[in-house]
Amino acid sequence: MLGRMQATAYTYDPETRSGSVLLDDGTPLEFDAAAFDAGGLRLLRPGQRVRIEVTGEGAGRVVTFLTLQTL
Repeated sequence: MLGRMQATAYTYDPETRSGSVLLDDGTPLEFDAAAFDAGGLRLLRPGQRVRIEVTGEGAGRVVTFLTLQTL
């Protein structure tokens, strides 16, 4: 199942290009370098609003795309 949603950047490691986001309900989801690279980002700071795409359900959810949320 593919889901698109908004989240808040929580952690980011520029060396590995991986980190985590918090969904609006407070649920943390980790992302890897592939998800970060798919969005074309260069940098991410904690607290930034992001748009993510997620596959799977429950504990099996995986972030596959991450980019900045713009208005």
